[in-house]
Amino acid sequence: MKHFTEIKNSLTEQFEINLSLLRLDQYDSEVPGNKWFKLKYNLEEAKKQGKKTLLTFGGAYSNHIFATASAAKKYGFEAIGIIRGEEHLPLNPVLEAVKSLGMQIHYLDRTTYREKNSKNVLDKLHKQFGDFYLLPEGGSNYLAVYGCTQIWDLITIPCDYLCTAMGTGGTMAGLIAGNKSKSQLIGFSSLKGASFLYDDVNQLLASFYENNPKFPQKKQQKWQINLDYHFGGYAKSNAELMDFMAEFEQKQGVVLERIYTAKMLFGIYDLIGKGKFEKGSHIIAIHSGGVNL
Repeated sequence: MKHFTEIKNSLTEQFEINLSLLRLDQYDSEVPGNKWFKLKYNLEEAKKQGKKTLLTFGGAYSNHIFATASAAKKYGFEAIGIIRGEEHLPLNPVLEAVKSLGMQIHYLDRTTYREKNSKNVLDKLHKQFGDFYLLPEGGSNYLAVYGCTQIWDLITIPCDYLCTAMGTGGTMAGLIAGNKSKSQLIGFSSLKGASFLYDDVNQLLASFYENNPKFPQKKQQKWQINLDYHFGGYAKSNAELMDFMAEFEQKQGVVLERIYTAKMLFGIYDLIGKGKFEKGSHIIAIHSGGVNL
């Protein structure tokens, strides 16, 4: 794996910014991007508990749903995907792909989906599907946080800013917990109105440290979440974002996806152009993979 791709253009040259992509999209061909790190210890725990089936939640275009289906097939689990909303036929490319990987697809209406972590809903799912290992939406729990601390092992060059796209906050929490550098962390939310992500990240960190009391905690971490580049919300996009993706691929030779990485890099470009990064800064942006179907 080539860990980094250097990004050069007139914008980075004008503002004297060093920008590099950490290529997690190339880390594992079957369970791509940050999802491998988030699932790694969950899969170990599922095997430890003797579970044969993974059950998880996500939207109709969820990268996590796809990664879970792929990991289940690779490591010998059955998989059940509980999808937010009503069934729409024909299936979109993501759901068609996970079905071809052997995942069972079931739907919850949006009202019930909001209560997916309640005892009532989980009891009904156990009654319907039997015994399973529960992966939360986005795969984000303390085991995912632990896996994502290890992303730092791939960051072999110093940086002033480390940027990641955000959905449920697990990757961001892992990067915060694993940060032994002076790098400032910036998360770019793909969700609209996602100020709650601050609380979600802090809750994930609290759970992680509670379950890993010997893990060294660094005080006064510098991190923030940018809420300005969601393009209308999760899985939403517009012509401006799609044009940006096409131009980025043409000029940099790197394929992005519209749910996470394109929004993050659009935001980074925009902030560079507004002079929000000091001249001479080195920014590493995590290409967290994703589904391009």
